[in-house]
Amino acid sequence: MTKRSDLHASPAGLHHEPDDVSLRALLGNALGLVVVTAVFAALAWVLFAYLLHREAARVTPVLPLAAGQEHRIPPEPRLQSHPREDLRELQAEEARILDSYGWVDREAGIVRIPIDEAMKLTVERGLPARTPEAPHDVH
Repeated sequence: MTKRSDLHASPAGLHHEPDDVSLRALLGNALGLVVVTAVFAALAWVLFAYLLHREAARVTPVLPLAAGQEHRIPPEPRLQSHPREDLRELQAEEARILDSYGWVDREAGIVRIPIDEAMKLTVERGLPARTPEAPHDVH
């Protein structure tokens, strides 16, 4: 009968692979990866900084023909020379119309009244409604 220890015996001069992982080799590889990553990150940062500086140095105006002509006024007819002021004036005129009495069509007898007054009248009088129609006789 053979002993259990005889089953795992190796012939003289032969070596076997160890079962444990070498912690030293694992840490060395991890440290090497960190160093290589840091070097490439630093090189990428330097490259991007160089390219950004180079691009900033050679930037030209977007519209070179328009350089120096910021205050030039276009030829007539100009649609709006001061659009913000025009908008304020339009809104003021519309507010004045909405808050005042006046004729819309004198011949047809159509007038305008302020919105608040129109709302009060609508509440008092109610909205116009259709009268129910009698059913048609179908023969």
